[in-house]
Amino acid sequence: MNPAKKKRLQAKGWHIGTVSEFLNLTPEESVYIELKLTLSRNLQERRQQKNLTQTQLARVVKSSQSRIAKMEAGDPSVSLDLLIRSLLALGTSRKEIGKMVG
Repeated sequence: MNPAKKKRLQAKGWHIGTVSEFLNLTPEESVYIELKLTLSRNLQERRQQKNLTQTQLARVVKSSQSRIAKMEAGDPSVSLDLLIRSLLALGTSRKEIGKMVG
């Protein structure tokens, strides 16, 4: 955030904090969310690198286009299992996935 804007907001009584503080997340919950978002971003990047549409990827992983869209958007209803299976279906190695989450 712009330091000047932050100073103005604080002067007006606003508290500036992190998302974790706002949502009262535990450190484990914060790490879990970051992990899912990292996998989601990588899924979208790899799908685009392979010039696949969401519909095409959905066929490969036996899912729906809307589910792929939710995966790429980091929707909380998407499981880590589905994200990892989809990355593997795109040819991502276990070692590459390990680097993503490491």
